[in-house]
Amino acid sequence: MLRGAGVALGLPWMEAMAHAAPATNSAMTLSEPPLRMMFFYLPNGVRPDHWTPDGDGESYEITPHLKPLESLKNDFLLLENLWNAKTVGRNGHWPKVPAWLSGGYVERTAGNDLDSGGTTVDQLAAQHLGDRTPLPTLELGLDSIRTGIDTAGGGFARMYGSFISWRDPHTPVPKEIIPQLAFDRLFRSNKGPVTSSINPNDPALLTSLQRDDTSVLDLVMEQTKALRKSGSSTDLVRLDEYFESVRSVEKRMSAALRPQKRWINQGKFPLERPGPGIPASRQEHMRLMMDILVLAMWSDTTRIGTFMTGDAQTNEDFSFIKGVGRGGFHSVSHHADEPARRAEYEKIVTWHVEQVAYFLNKLKSLDEGGTSLLDNSMVMFGHGIKCGNRHLEENLPIALAGGGKGTLRPGRRLRAEKKTPLCNLYLAMLHRMGIAEKSFGDSTGPLQGLA
Repeated sequence: MLRGAGVALGLPWMEAMAHAAPATNSAMTLSEPPLRMMFFYLPNGVRPDHWTPDGDGESYEITPHLKPLESLKNDFLLLENLWNAKTVGRNGHWPKVPAWLSGGYVERTAGNDLDSGGTTVDQLAAQHLGDRTPLPTLELGLDSIRTGIDTAGGGFARMYGSFISWRDPHTPVPKEIIPQLAFDRLFRSNKGPVTSSINPNDPALLTSLQRDDTSVLDLVMEQTKALRKSGSSTDLVRLDEYFESVRSVEKRMSAALRPQKRWINQGKFPLERPGPGIPASRQEHMRLMMDILVLAMWSDTTRIGTFMTGDAQTNEDFSFIKGVGRGGFHSVSHHADEPARRAEYEKIVTWHVEQVAYFLNKLKSLDEGGTSLLDNSMVMFGHGIKCGNRHLEENLPIALAGGGKGTLRPGRRLRAEKKTPLCNLYLAMLHRMGIAEKSFGDSTGPLQGLA
């Protein structure tokens, strides 16, 4: 750990760390990279026949939605027949989001007495492992919290659709949506509470964004010089690569928030001026957050993370995608099988898979002493509903990427028995993290066939 004025910067695993460790495992230094666990929530379902392939085992065919992952086919398991039984017959979106990582039964409430029905798997893991890293978990997202009651959607509090991580049935874990503040949570010692997911335009929050424009790396450079003298040649390359990654994220955040030259039309247009904290481009916003999550895992600042790429009914406009007209994603997802509208929906779903591919390739590119960060991770990604148009609950679109430090055998299509609890997967992941729970949620046992 390098420390500077008000800064604590975690480093990636390096050879010098292993050489410095005594034969008996040091309490201060790991002899090998740790296992990480991450969850990516993708909104508004899929077109089922564009996700579910033909073929079995290793010979399955890549479908249109999975096409962005084709080069990574040997790096993930395509899982089928998993579901959350307690979400059946209820609202199409709101109760399915908290249940995604818990399997719980979500109660209809007035909003001030939330009950998600369970603690999510990431927070249970943090209860066991969170004291081993500077941050127990890292929760990231893109959309602000929704409020009010959806009277047309079954009477559920819209807040249910804003959180996938729950510390207990009554306490959602706030997600950070502003890249600079997410970055600060990793590398600055004066960490404040996560507030931007509540109101990213709050004046106090905007002031805090500008509180310190000094690069994190500049504040720890002296100790970096000392570390260079004691590291191996491989360490020096890895250290340079790591620092450049940190610097790159800082530069990209600065560029994304800097006002650009623009064409100014005369007259007025009914659009409020956005605050400085959120990049204008959805892709830039998403990829910045992904890069920060990569850094969090690589520096061992945390080993457990969640990323919500959209809330339960995200109505983000994706007309920046070629072939997609103006209109909200949730509205487009209810295409009623109208060919043109359905084609737009398919493109938006596939675009989200492209972003997952970006993240997985980042993990795969980072070496950790002969294995990659992806080899030493479990990255579950998918949706809380099967079909965006019909809100189907069975056979959820779920995949598990990474090698799990040798405990997973990716590159296959794995079909469980029909109506297998999704919590069986989570129980198996907990066991791989060294957490010997007998059950989780509505699990019937750890999911078999992953190795």
